[in-house]
Amino acid sequence: MPRNEMPEEEMPRGVAYRMIQDDLAIDGTPALNYAEKLMVNVLSKNVVNHESYPGRSFDAVGTSTAGSSEAILLATLAMKKRWANKRRAAGKDCSKPNLVMSSAVQVCWKKAARYFDIEEKYVYCAKDRYTIDPSEATELVDENTIGICSIMGTTYTGEYGDTKAINDLLVERDLDIPIHVDAASGGFVAPFVNPDLIWDFRLEKVVSINVSGHKYGLVYAGIGWVIWRGAEYLPKELTFNMNYLGAEQATFTLNFSRGASHVISQHYKLVTLGKKGYRRVMLDLIRMADYLGSNLEEMGCFVLLSKKHGRGLPLVAFRLDPAKGYAFDEFAIAHELRRQGGWVVPAYTMAPHSEEVKILRVVVRQDFSHSRCDALVADLRMALHRLRMMSVARTPQLQTGNQLEPVELVESLNVEI
Repeated sequence: MPRNEMPEEEMPRGVAYRMIQDDLAIDGTPALNYAEKLMVNVLSKNVVNHESYPGRSFDAVGTSTAGSSEAILLATLAMKKRWANKRRAAGKDCSKPNLVMSSAVQVCWKKAARYFDIEEKYVYCAKDRYTIDPSEATELVDENTIGICSIMGTTYTGEYGDTKAINDLLVERDLDIPIHVDAASGGFVAPFVNPDLIWDFRLEKVVSINVSGHKYGLVYAGIGWVIWRGAEYLPKELTFNMNYLGAEQATFTLNFSRGASHVISQHYKLVTLGKKGYRRVMLDLIRMADYLGSNLEEMGCFVLLSKKHGRGLPLVAFRLDPAKGYAFDEFAIAHELRRQGGWVVPAYTMAPHSEEVKILRVVVRQDFSHSRCDALVADLRMALHRLRMMSVARTPQLQTGNQLEPVELVESLNVEI
């Protein structure tokens, strides 16, 4: 097994379990769920104690975090410090930093800006665009801009921001502005589904990337990662050295002590699946999302807002066709789905400046099989039927007693059951 990189091929679960167990000097009998057993066995280990993992050394500049929120806080702080250091060296004011980002960012970006006194400069979404506009983003840049955030898989529609277009515009306009890529969801998807998509360190302006292990990294909630292009992009004042755990080592996380079980779980997934295994899993999820999306389109009631064929995350974001003039909305559908089938399909409004758009979203995970998908589609059809029935029942025609016969009613509703 490669020591410092993800293997190409899959590995038997028992072999991976035993190998990591041997590295950790822990004895145990393999069980069916090896990942959970590894996590239980290392509950007493503190991830900050590098001496617990002898023989491991990495050249990458980065760290594990409690999730993408902590990773984004660290990356934002690094961009701010680098910008401030340059401004001070040039004898310029460094009291008014700003950060350019899409209005569709996750709330942790707003936290980062407000916690660290950074002005938020938004590229707002439009009715027909829910990702950052590269031209607008570069237009917002000024001497106080610490960086631009590009999202690989938005929370709203799962779409990928055009990081390359932002990079190329910065280069073209000779703007010394770094890009941070928020790949919380897409970081474990795009490399395996769409490897030719350029969004990472192949672009000269990308200086840092974060990813969540508990989204499509296939591990439990509580683990994230942040990496920098090189040591020069992580200011030295953010790194602290200490030797009271048995050896000289550096730390640059927001919190110090943290259990190692989630890190070990991620390690286990990487070595058991390898690149081939992750590719297989992610392609399966994309196919399932496409299958669900096609079913929704065939119903004739919905408009898809997410991308198909691997051009976005394996999720389906959709809305009622506004041209049909339905008397109910997406929130009513979500309520009906939960009431009749126990489905938790969130309904929500879009990002600022496009709040009038309401959408539903289904995130496809490994346990979302064809049969579950078919069951969801069937329940969705029934939910629409019920809502249409209720809408018709409120019309003056029915209130005066001139009611349609059941067969005529179903035909008038134009829904397949």
